[in-house]
Amino acid sequence: MYLDGSATPPVSGRAPDILALLGDRSTLARQPAFRIAEADGPADLGAYRRLRRDAFVYEQGLFRGHDLDERDTDPRTLVLIARGRDGTVVGGVRLGPATDGPDIGWWQGGRLVVAPAVRGSAGVGAALVRAACARAEAEGALRFDATVQTRNEVLFRRLGWRRVRDITAAGSPHVLMRWPIGRIAAQASAAKAALGPLLDPLATASPGFIGDDGAPVPGTDVVAACDAIVPSMVERAPDWAGWCAVLVNVNDLAAMGAAPVGLLDALGAPDAAHAARVLTGLSRAAQAYGVPVLGGHTQLGVPAALSVTALGRTRHPVPGGGGRPGHAVRLTADLGGTWRPGYRGRQWDSTSHRRADELRTMAGAVAAARPAAAKDVSMAGIAGTLGMLAEASGCRAVLDVAAVPRPREAAMGDWLTCFPMLTADAPGAPPLAAGPAEGAVCGELSTGEGVGLRWPDGDITEAVTSTVTGMGPA
Repeated sequence: MYLDGSATPPVSGRAPDILALLGDRSTLARQPAFRIAEADGPADLGAYRRLRRDAFVYEQGLFRGHDLDERDTDPRTLVLIARGRDGTVVGGVRLGPATDGPDIGWWQGGRLVVAPAVRGSAGVGAALVRAACARAEAEGALRFDATVQTRNEVLFRRLGWRRVRDITAAGSPHVLMRWPIGRIAAQASAAKAALGPLLDPLATASPGFIGDDGAPVPGTDVVAACDAIVPSMVERAPDWAGWCAVLVNVNDLAAMGAAPVGLLDALGAPDAAHAARVLTGLSRAAQAYGVPVLGGHTQLGVPAALSVTALGRTRHPVPGGGGRPGHAVRLTADLGGTWRPGYRGRQWDSTSHRRADELRTMAGAVAAARPAAAKDVSMAGIAGTLGMLAEASGCRAVLDVAAVPRPREAAMGDWLTCFPMLTADAPGAPPLAAGPAEGAVCGELSTGEGVGLRWPDGDITEAVTSTVTGMGPA
């Protein structure tokens, strides 16, 4: 990537004329010298490619005849251009998936070019780099690389990029650099980092089940689980909130290998109509999963809130911290669904359309297989929850990104925030018989801590650098 960066807000094509008519010379004087946008049509692409040819073929001699390659014809490739006040294209950069086939969240930037007349003082190159970083993250990328000419390494470091290693490209010395993307770490930290210090005074978890999805009741075969739904979701989507309150609790019991026997709900609502919508969704889900609502508490005239407690039974609870170095990590997920309206990129709905027998088969899969460890993916997302499983097991985890089962329409960055089931067991252990859900071995546990993402070229990027909850091994 031949890059040099802060993207400025777009200016309406008629804005300078209007300001001139109004006599607003001070505002005109403050107009940015350029703006950045996605290339729009053959004229923009042609101007960008001419700049590239002039710079990389004629000026620098890196290529003969032209510098075009297969990335230029890949329909997934995006081109961002910088346009001067007069509309002239004065720079550009391309970015897109680094591998053929499905986009796995590994993106690469390249062919950054700036017209000679605006190099240095205008900041076009740096603005294009920043814009490319923002666009890659917006597209769900979890890894964003650039092959940079050695003389430009200082610029990239100043913009926050990290050096990976020396390489040779187009017959000349380059440096592979990587933009740090902290989406997974930030999500895990926001959802779980406070738990260790916060819950330490309670110290009530059964030995071997610290941080688990459910709590075995001492001296019995009962497992209890409790989950609350985010209040904003109860407010804006009451029916769906009711369904999810059952779903997440049944999944917590399922991760423990427990069969659900009953639910208790605690509901707050501004009025009876809102409460009825929540309870309708809750009742539908309870019937679908075949678990009765034993009782609960309802309060009206208060802000929307919902939590559900679930009771289940098993003589062999599966711990979240039962993994060991060398165990294989398996992800099991129902890919047959779609993004929930209003929650695109955050909630994958694969349950509301399923038959009751399919839902119950999936809920019983961990109990049937009895793996060494299991975790229902939580608000920390797939990688963050894997970090929780690894932390409770006293291990580190590595996730093979390309092996993660996911829906075709879900970007990897979005999918890793969703809620399938994770298990760990000895290599060669049988998969979960989870009906319509699909599973695959997509990583392993090892010594150390945190979670790494392993890519097809063998590189590992750190998704979670330390423990997730601070609660320690179970």
